Amino acid sequence: MLRETLEAQSESSQPIETASSISNQSFGTEHFLQIPSRFSPQPILRSIQFMNNKSPAFNEYSNIQSLALRNPLESFQNAQRVRSQWKELNYLAEPDLEKAVREHECFRKMFSGIGIETVMMPGRETLSLDSIYVRDSLIPTPKGFVLASMGKDSRRPEPEVNAAFLKKRGFNIIGSIKEPGLMEGGDVVWLDDTNCTAGLGYRTNEEGIRQLRVLLGPQITLHVCVLPHQHGPQGVFHLMSILSPLDSDLVLAHSPLMSVPFRQVLLLSGIRIIEVPEEEYPLMGCNVLTYAPRQCLMLDGLPQTRKLLEDNGCSVRTYRGDEISCKGKGFYSF
Repeated sequence: MLRETLEAQSESSQPIETASSISNQSFGTEHFLQIPSRFSPQPILRSIQFMNNKSPAFNEYSNIQSLALRNPLESFQNAQRVRSQWKELNYLAEPDLEKAVREHECFRKMFSGIGIETVMMPGRETLSLDSIYVRDSLIPTPKGFVLASMGKDSRRPEPEVNAAFLKKRGFNIIGSIKEPGLMEGGDVVWLDDTNCTAGLGYRTNEEGIRQLRVLLGPQITLHVCVLPHQHGPQGVFHLMSILSPLDSDLVLAHSPLMSVPFRQVLLLSGIRIIEVPEEEYPLMGCNVLTYAPRQCLMLDGLPQTRKLLEDNGCSVRTYRGDEISCKGKGFYSF
């Protein structure tokens, strides 16, 4: 159940909005689905908490037990493959494989150093460079994983490859999104154990959302946030491009690209919004990985966003991601 409405507005240098100025109006899921729209850029950080059988908590901000990663040597594989794919996949520049491997290893060690298990996903010849961004191919639910139906043709093989690996490790696969349904994991964000949100855009369509609603069952409320057109179908924009939960009552967000009905749902549910500064949003300022309540990881070089997070009680770690995040406009954890 979403938390009750917060009281006062924070006194940080950047305003944090609460429900104080919003009328007490509810917005049902069906209302969201009726709003036509499209969407664009993309999240750097795609993190999914593995299901922890010892805890009933299921959300984007509780303590992560395990983190699944795919090493650049498994996704990029070799420099020739990188050179042949990066333009077609709309990367900003050609990633340097050796530097990417070093960045990835530092990232992995950072989590190992704070007691989080890192599970290394295998690669396959059928996978593209984008397979380094593991979250998109699988959708976590309290009952197990749902296989995504990828909106980008080059990523279609990923769900089956990742699901086969997880099955061997004892994780449950409860179903899949089937065509003509489209849905990617970066478009699914859990607000708490019973409230989930899907982004409706170019990578996730209404049929994909309908199928997910059936798989989740009546005990889960599935909200929908309509996403903007921005860079068009070739852009890489998910819900997680504009929304990162930090705690049960706090999110980092970029409201200019968020639908009004969904934003009001957040505020009326007592969730405060830290607004990413306009100049740092294009640098992936909105995309952070929360590995415990109010403890998060973000790209370095975002001083304003970091200060806002710290001013609101968050502990912030940073990582260098020139090759593994910035050039692909993504992140590869789940």
